[in-house]
Parts: sequence; C-alpha cells; structure tokens
Amino acid sequence: MDRDHREAMKLSNQLCFPLYAAARNVTNLYTPWLKPLGLTYTQYIVFLVLWEKDGISVSEIGKKLMLDNGTLSPLLKKMEQAGYLSRCRSSEDDRVVVVTLTEAGKALQEKAGDIPGKVGRCIDLPAEKARLLYSLLYELLGKDLPGSAGG
Repeated sequence: MDRDHREAMKLSNQLCFPLYAAARNVTNLYTPWLKPLGLTYTQYIVFLVLWEKDGISVSEIGKKLMLDNGTLSPLLKKMEQAGYLSRCRSSEDDRVVVVTLTEAGKALQEKAGDIPGKVGRCIDLPAEKARLLYSLLYELLGKDLPGSAGG
C-alpha cells in the first residue's frame, strides 16, 4: 500500500468518524431527559413529527425521519402498545397506515417541552456555527433545509 493510501486510511482523515461520534454525543445528551419519560431518542423524534402533524402515514413519518419501514414499524408498534398512538388503515387506500396520537401521546408533548432548550444549553457551539453546521448537514444529506422553499 502506498503512502497516499495509508494516509487516506487513517481514522483522523475520515469524515465519517467525527460525524458518527458527534451524532452519538448529541443523541446521548437527550438521555437524562428522555429516560424519565420512558422514551428512546428514536421514539422522541417520531413524537416530534407527530406533534407537528398528527394523523400522517407511516411512509410520511419514515420520509421525514429518513427511516425505513423495517426500523419504523416495530418502533410504532411499541409506542402503540404503550398507549401513545394508534395505527389504522386509511379509508381512502387500505395500503396506507395512518398514525394518530392518543391523548397520552398528546399529553407527553407538555412533559417533553423543555427538552430542546435543555439539550441546546449542553452544546457548546455559538449560534452562528450551529446554524452553519445545521445547513451543512442538510446539504450533506442532499435535502433542503426544513422550512425552505424547496423543503
């Protein structure tokens, strides 16, 4: 293996590693506030989608969260068993499963309302750099920023 290849194979030269490590670190910041609610981070982001727009299809949730049905279905089943949501076939198309929050799922929003602020205070990054990082990550994902004209 020549020098260029050896250099390319160093962990310190991999973009994937700091992305992976940063994602794990940020996700782990949520644990102290999600655990008392009995939620995982993935369940929390499903709730974020449903609190924003209740009564949407499983495929729409998957698209917003960039999760496949194989990941989402067992997660939704567990959340349904916990009494937070219900899943039912669409009356217009029985191939479509619609997810709707129960009263317990809606009430959880109030309990989780301060989590974004608490986590935000744990991230030591100036607002300008945080906005730049947010923009760069969506660019890397090949997605328009949420709320932008294209997204």
